[in-house]
Amino acid sequence: MTRFDKAPIVSICIPAYKNITYLKRLLHSISIQTFQDYEVIISDDSPDDSVQQLVQEYHTIKNIQYYKNVSALGTPENSNEAIRRASGAWIKLMHNDDWFTSKTALQVFYETSLKKPECSFFFSAFQNVIEETGEKQIVRCNAFDRWVLNLSPLHLFRRVYVGNPSCTFIKRDVGLWYDKKFKFVVDFEYYIRCIQKLRSWHYIDEVLLNIGFHNEQVTKYTFLNPSVQIPENYIMLEQFGNSIMRNLLVYDYYWRMHRNLNIRTVDNVKQYFDGPVNPIIKRLIQFQSKVPKQLLKIGIASKLLMLISYASSLMQKA
Repeated sequence: MTRFDKAPIVSICIPAYKNITYLKRLLHSISIQTFQDYEVIISDDSPDDSVQQLVQEYHTIKNIQYYKNVSALGTPENSNEAIRRASGAWIKLMHNDDWFTSKTALQVFYETSLKKPECSFFFSAFQNVIEETGEKQIVRCNAFDRWVLNLSPLHLFRRVYVGNPSCTFIKRDVGLWYDKKFKFVVDFEYYIRCIQKLRSWHYIDEVLLNIGFHNEQVTKYTFLNPSVQIPENYIMLEQFGNSIMRNLLVYDYYWRMHRNLNIRTVDNVKQYFDGPVNPIIKRLIQFQSKVPKQLLKIGIASKLLMLISYASSLMQKA
């Protein structure tokens, strides 16, 4: 549990929860990095001591600090806890089922930050890896994606161009935290706030991270789960304000969410959310309720209807 005589440049923050096979893979990828001016902070939510035992055995990483949470903090507060304990100028958050693609990955993040001293928010291309099959898919933020994201961080509603937090490299003094109210939307909600505050970001077009996908992840049990998605997305809308619904891509996001969750009435919403329903959302639901479900399932028809509904919403008071 070593501390530096001086603060390291990078704090690699790992919110851990069991899965020591994945964690061991991550720690190995850290141990071989050519860039060595880092500390590793592990905040452990595990109900047993398996993570602690692994850390004690992993002597190839010298600047590693392990912290056991007395009570499990859960997602995403465990990430915040690791970041709170960091002392580096840069935060490299790493989920324990992700890992670096090469020994120079951290070096690339750091050297890019030197070339862009005005920037505090970086993210890279990545590679999805399906754990059960080994299937791989490279994901890049192409020129069109970057143009769209430059127009507004709200366009993360269209697609989370940044990827998951393991793909990011963020200045510690940005001073923002992952919102513990959220699980499904937590990443892109945080990115929107970051970019709104910083007004800048930089994309690194190199595949620096492997992102592991498996059946135990939070996204697996929250995907198309109305008890999670309805309250989180309604609360997020409350926080960002009605004006974001004037953005076509945000409107399309909420259109698709209600269609995919088969929300046909405000009473359907009340099963999952006990707060007031946004008036724009009410009208969106009413519009969809008048359309046959089978028609909404046809992509081009749904998109055309969404545009009609959106145009109508612009002519009405929010």
